[in-house]
Amino acid sequence: MHIYDISLTISEQLPVWPGDPPIRLQRLQKMEEGDSCNVTHLNMGAHVGTHVDAPFHFLGGDSATVESLPLNLLTGRVYVAQFPDDVSQIDAAILQAANIPPRTRRLLFKTRNSAYWENQTPEFMTDFVALTPDGAEFLIHRGIRLVGVDYLSVAPFADGTPTHQALLQAGVIILEGLNLSQVTPGRYSLYCLPLKIDGADGAPARAILIGV
Repeated sequence: MHIYDISLTISEQLPVWPGDPPIRLQRLQKMEEGDSCNVTHLNMGAHVGTHVDAPFHFLGGDSATVESLPLNLLTGRVYVAQFPDDVSQIDAAILQAANIPPRTRRLLFKTRNSAYWENQTPEFMTDFVALTPDGAEFLIHRGIRLVGVDYLSVAPFADGTPTHQALLQAGVIILEGLNLSQVTPGRYSLYCLPLKIDGADGAPARAILIGV
């Protein structure tokens, strides 16, 4: 059994979505200064690093918040699909040609985005590979219940609303900010547990893959 940690390490150097608060990690108590223990204060947004989007993020109203997401969708068999570096967006035609196995319910996309994490690129990159609205509809019709991507948004930087809304309205869980640089395409078991934050539109998560 091999465990792949596909989560990003939360640090002050990790890029965040433009306009979101920067990550701040401040030690309030320090043993080297005479305190009995070390205590760190965290200041960051809900959509930092590896994180899960809840329907409330783009649907609002009485839609589900992150603490109520079904754990049976966040854990289980998953397929990692890899796309060539020249793929700039994942649309329905790209997905049709991707040979996604039948009965796949959880799907992760490995793209050239993962190189940003492998190279520890500190800047936010706006040209990341993302899922188009027609690609989202393709996944919904294929019965996908969870989709994961290797940058900070499943949707294109220029307009993230249509892709997010299509997936979330269909009950598809969105997992963003994965580092798949060390993962080869194929089947795995996914374990993804977002923080259980009351009423939140998203939450950071620790996500791992186990080879099967």
